[in-house]
Amino acid sequence: MSFKSRLAALFSSKGKLEYAIRLTESGKAVQGFALFSRLAATGDGEASFRVGRAYLDGIGVPPSLGDGARWIYQAAQAGHTEATFVLATLYTVGLPEGFEIQSVRDGLDLSHVPSSGPRHPDFHLGLHWAKIAAEAGSPDAQALLGYILTNGPEDLRDLSQARSWYDRSAAAGCSQGHLGVALSILDNARTDEELSSAARHLMEATKGGLGTAFDILGRMYESGSGVPRDLGKAATYFHEAAERNIVTAQARYGLMLLEGTGIRRHFGRAETWLKRAATNGDTQSAALLGDLCANGGDLPPNLVEASKWYRLAAEQKHAGAARALGLLYLTGNGVHQDPDVASHWFKIASEAGDAHADADFGNLILAGASATPDEKQALHARFEKAAEKGDLVGAYNLGVCFAEGVTGEQNGREAARWMQKAADGVVNAQYWYGRMLLEGRGVQPDPTQALYWMEKAADSGMAEAQVAVAGLLVDGSINGRRDHEKALALYQNAAESGNVDAMFSLAALYGGGHDIPENRPQAQIWFRKAAQRGNGLAQMMLGRYLCRGLAGVTDPVEGRIWLERAKAQNIKDAEAELALLDEAQPDDDD
Repeated sequence: MSFKSRLAALFSSKGKLEYAIRLTESGKAVQGFALFSRLAATGDGEASFRVGRAYLDGIGVPPSLGDGARWIYQAAQAGHTEATFVLATLYTVGLPEGFEIQSVRDGLDLSHVPSSGPRHPDFHLGLHWAKIAAEAGSPDAQALLGYILTNGPEDLRDLSQARSWYDRSAAAGCSQGHLGVALSILDNARTDEELSSAARHLMEATKGGLGTAFDILGRMYESGSGVPRDLGKAATYFHEAAERNIVTAQARYGLMLLEGTGIRRHFGRAETWLKRAATNGDTQSAALLGDLCANGGDLPPNLVEASKWYRLAAEQKHAGAARALGLLYLTGNGVHQDPDVASHWFKIASEAGDAHADADFGNLILAGASATPDEKQALHARFEKAAEKGDLVGAYNLGVCFAEGVTGEQNGREAARWMQKAADGVVNAQYWYGRMLLEGRGVQPDPTQALYWMEKAADSGMAEAQVAVAGLLVDGSINGRRDHEKALALYQNAAESGNVDAMFSLAALYGGGHDIPENRPQAQIWFRKAAQRGNGLAQMMLGRYLCRGLAGVTDPVEGRIWLERAKAQNIKDAEAELALLDEAQPDDDD
């Protein structure tokens, strides 16, 4: 700065103000703020505005909403248009509860520090100050006034006036004004011409870097509304919006990267954007991340990570995520096994409208998961209401309620009636109704119909039904029907789905004495799988196979281990096998 300028700054308020601005812009914000403060104390409107902005932005001074708002208020009272717009914005965005802006001249009450809690908008005061600044020609204030007249309380809304202010703002080149015009058009757009006009305003709005404008344009290019459909451009616009922290765009862009829609597929980047969307509150992204972690995809499954994302979505009442989390707790995958916690999440999913979770929740309660009498009564009432409306899952659950006496005494007749209705479309009901017909619970026994319904459930993939039907086909106890080949296939399917009883029975079939070729090596494999899962009979059979070399390999050391485990479960034949093993061992004295 020249000597002449410095000299002017000593005697002229204008010169001092210019000097303070230069100090701030040259990186000497602290010195600039000090000079602004001295000028503001004399009532200078521009200096008061600069002090207020310094406090709000934390430039040259620690940030302070309270001090900033008070200085902005003083500048607005002095007729400073930009300060008036900022003040209107503060009121519209909201100030902390109990905080009132007062002029600096009224004195600062340092004992009353504004809280940092939630802010509370005051659209009425926002309108008052926005109108003053808008009428003074501020394009930003004109756009803000349009926003308040569109989105404020009912008594302030005036859409025609809002559109007028948006138009004035847009005509002055304000990005927010262009966005407001575009939103006004889209709110009532009926023709392609109107949609195209909105798109043009949105493109102008993007010049100001407005994330919302990028997001809407992305959706318009994705669907071909008002613009030619172009998935590549859609992805570009979603990316721009995502970078500006528009959550819906982060979710959409992540999904496009995941699926390779309009852009080259990239799992790593997709996961990054979906995580950003999820942590910013997008429940669908959180649920999708849970699915990706659970299923693996490009990476091995990670059920621990899946449970975290499912929980994030489930806590926000996402039905699918809540059910998935319930299943993890039910099976103990990625989390500790806990039927009661599983029941909690199934309940959340059920209340959110997931019919499958309704059945899961009901089954867990019926199986003994903890629930209060009121919860059981409410569950019964909900099932009854759904069943009476023709909902088959509701009919099935109501049948189980009657069968198990969830809210009172058991009622086999009512249980069978609702199970029969549900059997037309619910696999579990087919199995239950078949069991009722087989055992004569609530109905006349009918073994032929029992096998028919249970076989339907088995053929649909229900493991419990597959095991039950396979057992009947092995024994030939219904009408003399024996079908060991089908029994083998049913046991195989159930065993591969993790059913331990099926593993043991499959091994027994392979072990010989049935209408299928003997295959003892396969038998030993399935005995081992069942034994490792705690089946005592399988442990005894595996021990026998290993000790006697029935599958071609003899290992009495490991065989003894399995026999000891079976004995601990009170499997009688295990003790006899151990005795034979001891007799076969040579005496140390020999």
